Amino acid sequence: MEEVKQAKRRYLFYIAQNYSYAMLRPLQQAIWARGDEVCWFLEGNEVDAKFLKADEPRLLSVDAVKAWKPDAVFVPGNVVPRFIPGVKVGVFHGFNAGKMNHKGREDHFEIRDCFDLYCTQGPATTLPFLELEKKFGTFTVAETGWPALDPLFIENKDNPYIKADDPRPVVLFCSTFSPSLTCAPVVFEQIKILSQKGQWRWLVQFHPKMKPSIVEQYKTLENENLQFVETDNVIPLLQAGDVMLCDTSSILLMFLMQRKPVVTFKNQSPKDHLIDICQVEDIESALTRALSRPDDLMAHIHAYCNQIHPTGDGQSSQRVLAATDALIDKGTDWLKPKPLNLLRHFKMRRKLGYWKFFS
Repeated sequence: MEEVKQAKRRYLFYIAQNYSYAMLRPLQQAIWARGDEVCWFLEGNEVDAKFLKADEPRLLSVDAVKAWKPDAVFVPGNVVPRFIPGVKVGVFHGFNAGKMNHKGREDHFEIRDCFDLYCTQGPATTLPFLELEKKFGTFTVAETGWPALDPLFIENKDNPYIKADDPRPVVLFCSTFSPSLTCAPVVFEQIKILSQKGQWRWLVQFHPKMKPSIVEQYKTLENENLQFVETDNVIPLLQAGDVMLCDTSSILLMFLMQRKPVVTFKNQSPKDHLIDICQVEDIESALTRALSRPDDLMAHIHAYCNQIHPTGDGQSSQRVLAATDALIDKGTDWLKPKPLNLLRHFKMRRKLGYWKFFS
């Protein structure tokens, strides 16, 4: 009997920020490796199509998405319209950094009635989402690890930020854009002083929403000891750093996953796995301590990573696909109907300029 060839599955990448490209490309590679299809859909004006590669097809309209009929939609953001077809899969745009939203709740665990499946990164996020799954019943949860980190665990021999002829330790400074949380304006003068000393090599990278005036300010610091980097792929930077200086940006958690130390400035939720300081004068001594990798600090980092993202095999993308395919095969009729949430979905329609209701 002739074998029936299974149709290719189609997966839509629904993104609204430039950093989402690098986050989803490991998943794209896993999809391509098994012969299935990927298309990208770019929402809003904060994501730039110039970062798409020649072999990455883009769908330009909601009508085009509907005509393509994706089996699943992967979203590294918080929302996706329900009129986009396919199983909706939340894959997160970062780790839980403890940020609180205007409702006084941890934003990482805010349910916005958009997703059918959440692919969590480790026990610290899986357990709260399982409780939310019981409470709402409108989605299911699978602990998969985070696809964005898959390349982090693979050696990059062509990393442009690693300089074999420069033996100095590398300090990676990253900062969030939120005015209430960013330390960039406060520590500027101290970083200027430290970068001129020359005992360390500095790499500086900010959240893409960082205030342009702050970005321009830091660009003035560039010298033989400090490089300001604008990129849509932070993985090579994370691999190049020996220690990170940060505030309450979730990127610090990605850095920690390498079992490398982080110094934070007025972190919103400081714990034993961080060296948290409140005075700019303490930055140098804190970085010096971090670079010595004291045993107690490293033990706390290892324990924390085992809760946040225990897998370091670079296979999270495959687990996400397995969980997604299982839901596609099972269907979503067994889930409770999601609340209409008319205001949120009206806003999404307005943002996309899409007012067809019955097509």
